[in-house]
Amino acid sequence: MTDRLRTARTLLRRWHDDDLRPFAEMNADPEVMEFFPATLAPVESAAMVERIEQGFETNGFGLWALEVDGRLAGFTGLNRTTFDTPMGPHVEIGWRLARWAWGHGYATEAAGEVLRDGFERVGLTDIYSFTTVTNVRSRAVMERLGLQRRPEHDFDHPRTPGWWGQRHVVYHLAVGDWRARHA
Repeated sequence: MTDRLRTARTLLRRWHDDDLRPFAEMNADPEVMEFFPATLAPVESAAMVERIEQGFETNGFGLWALEVDGRLAGFTGLNRTTFDTPMGPHVEIGWRLARWAWGHGYATEAAGEVLRDGFERVGLTDIYSFTTVTNVRSRAVMERLGLQRRPEHDFDHPRTPGWWGQRHVVYHLAVGDWRARHA
């Protein structure tokens, strides 16, 4: 398993203890967490990092700490979904960035490298992504990456009953389509 990925402007790496504070600050920001049911307390952010690191050990992939110019910008990576969805068991690609990192193309750049790693090194055949219906910024990243909208898989997130953003839209990319785009 590799412990880092690089792009022209970003470093995707395993998590360090000194990431916990800026990650907690990011997860406490209501604008960053607009499309999640709630912000996270520092202890919840630390527990998330622990789960992420366990995922790397279990799966050989995970949600990488995303670094830009030596500063933690958030995360981008792959994750096995642990709840029931219309897609069945699958791997999703996701990202979350601090506000200072928005609008610079870092999510698209880093996620493009994560897709390459997922298809080439990990050997995945399909990668999904999903978000709330109104999260147009994340949906735009999905589309720039070449993921295709799959409305037949849209679902109400089972861990957010009663939340305004419970309905999620689904995007998908198959390895063959990814290869065709990168031939």
